[in-house]
Amino acid sequence: MTQTLLLTRPVPQAGREILEGAGVTLRLAVEDPESLPSRESLERGIQGADAVLSLLTESIDEELLRVAPGLRGVANMAVGLDNVDVAAATVLGIPVSNTPGILTETTADLAFALLLVVARRIPRADRYTRAGHFRAWGPELFVGLDLGPGADGRAKTLGIVGFGRIGQAVARRAVGFGMRVLAHDPGHRERVEKDPVARWAELDELLAGSDFVSLHVPLYAGTRHLIGPAELGRMQRTAILVNTSRGPVVDERALVEALRAGRIAGAGLDVYEDEPALAPGLVELENTVLLPHVGSASRSTRDGMARAAAENALAHLRGERAPSCVNPEVYESEAYRLRVTRR
Repeated sequence: MTQTLLLTRPVPQAGREILEGAGVTLRLAVEDPESLPSRESLERGIQGADAVLSLLTESIDEELLRVAPGLRGVANMAVGLDNVDVAAATVLGIPVSNTPGILTETTADLAFALLLVVARRIPRADRYTRAGHFRAWGPELFVGLDLGPGADGRAKTLGIVGFGRIGQAVARRAVGFGMRVLAHDPGHRERVEKDPVARWAELDELLAGSDFVSLHVPLYAGTRHLIGPAELGRMQRTAILVNTSRGPVVDERALVEALRAGRIAGAGLDVYEDEPALAPGLVELENTVLLPHVGSASRSTRDGMARAAAENALAHLRGERAPSCVNPEVYESEAYRLRVTRR
């Protein structure tokens, strides 16, 4: 019997080839890759589906999961799982998988790129040159900040909040710039203390002592608005904030006010609190660089994520343990047994 997989949105061809090669019937909730599916299209698409391959842009909540009593699994094409109600899925007997490890280096590259382009005011300088304004070099033309020691010889400090795979990869890059690294990871101090590069710091100490702050925590209740008005107020006026984790980790309205008032020097953002909408006033600020959630956007990485998600989805469909299942205890449950035996 042919099985049906719901794709909440189109995925790279590298993943589709694996699924089509396995003879899976693919059902799309929305065909335009730049459009989000409506709630109605998700509910309609999941009915009768045997599994779901979701992107981080879709909420796979308990209500949606209950629409499909024969659903065998959710394959999320992302590392973060804030869009999937894993607890509800576990109770319902539904394995959930993600794509860890694949995007680590690519996202770390982008975080460091944001540090550089904000510090050196590169987008503004590019626009200035393209507009034909560059007529003579001058010693005050687009003066920015150093990441390395610079002429004064002072090692700059990078504060990393969230020290999982990506945070550690960013710390490795900081070594090449001669930076000191402070790190804070809620609930995982041992990760930092074992690292040869970083030194543990409480969040307040890290914010006050860092020239640059890069965020890499997952989104959950304890990290929502982790960086708010008080935290922004503890940062140095010359500091730059970079967020490539999840938008709601930062109180975006508070960030706009801090940037507008000069309480911090700049920000580089790849994610947003109400993505894709931006907080009022953010786009008008010249001391920001704003990207459309492209942290993992290299060809090899996106293809690798699509392949991993496809392999996870096939395992779900076959009633096998998915390679990257985040709730493996579900396989021992009666609820799961009933799902995989239902026809």
